[in-house]
Amino acid sequence: MTISIYNLETDENGAYQITEMVLKSINESKVKDGICLVFIPHTTAGLSITSFWEKEGLDDIHDEINRIIPTRIDFKHQADTPQDAAGHIKSVLIGSSLNLIIEKRQLLLGHSQGIFFNEFDGPRKRKFYVKCFCA
Repeated sequence: MTISIYNLETDENGAYQITEMVLKSINESKVKDGICLVFIPHTTAGLSITSFWEKEGLDDIHDEINRIIPTRIDFKHQADTPQDAAGHIKSVLIGSSLNLIIEKRQLLLGHSQGIFFNEFDGPRKRKFYVKCFCA
């Protein structure tokens, strides 16, 4: 059981597909049947699974997240910036980890599903971890 660490440089807020990196970790782990855990150590980013077919769909998701939690100056915590404060709330709602099923050395995802790193306070230098293990 090894852990893979990936670095990611975001240039703006939005979704960055990380599916191929997760698949690489699964392949290198040689786990036949088990669990793949993806985790980010950031408080202004999140992980999600959604369709990769249309970029506009990803834009719609982030537009709605921004509509629900807009960047504003009246948050009680303003240690960094208003965008940072909004990013904390978005991260809590979206989540910072995913548990995925590995079956016969394959990641069980739907045919149009992808794994996305969601940046809420970019641009930033980010990282994420992938750990695969037998269940």
